[in-house]
Amino acid sequence: MRIALTRAVSAGIGRCELTHLERRPIDVERARHQHRRYEECLRDLGCRVQRLPEEPELPDSVFVEDIAVVLDELAVITRPGARSRRGERRSIAAALEPYRPLRRIRAPGVLDGGDVLALGRDIYLGLSTRSNRDAAGQLHAAVAGCGYTVTEVEFRGCLHLKSAVTRVGEDTLLVNPEWVDAGVFRGLRCVAVDQREPMAANALRVGTTVLVGAEYPSTGERLVAQGIEVRPIDASELAKAEGGLTCCSLVFEAGEVDGCT
Repeated sequence: MRIALTRAVSAGIGRCELTHLERRPIDVERARHQHRRYEECLRDLGCRVQRLPEEPELPDSVFVEDIAVVLDELAVITRPGARSRRGERRSIAAALEPYRPLRRIRAPGVLDGGDVLALGRDIYLGLSTRSNRDAAGQLHAAVAGCGYTVTEVEFRGCLHLKSAVTRVGEDTLLVNPEWVDAGVFRGLRCVAVDQREPMAANALRVGTTVLVGAEYPSTGERLVAQGIEVRPIDASELAKAEGGLTCCSLVFEAGEVDGCT
């Protein structure tokens, strides 16, 4: 069974953390409507959506991806780079505990899940204002026993690594080459976003379908031309909070796991 862990949009989302975007008013009800449509889409794609209740005092808490890295064998509870987000961890850990053994990032490490791109046994960790080398070392220690490698990646111009690159096929990535060097991901095919749609690289793959922001039609067409099934979805109000499609869920397979040594 495929689980999609989500959280309701906070009434305080307008107080969200911002790094690269100017603050604009966020229509909370519109954001909630978009989020419900997003969850409906996940259900249509075969996910069992497990929605956590709203956290009114945690403005960024709808972006659950940043709080955990979920692998087949275990889950790593992060230590977010923004101090205001650290209160989100307890409920995410409680929700994941029935499915995975848990590991945790400790100080002085900081890590946002949006900086972690897992491609098979290769994990790429983007170094950013939200994730540091200490956390990279801790992540490596947590997952090495399961045969994973962790490679640090430099990027620029955006909040998280997965703002610049996401997986859209077994051997295919969607990349904004202005923000990350595609040559880092050796052996993988890279499709570049339309240069007029720089934020389009954050796409969410669920099974064989890829969710792409409805506001990025040209990039979506590029994926269709590569034989990829694309489903446009509007998350434009959530994007004002510097969140993308991967940010709003933790998608993983339920079932028995062996854990790591």
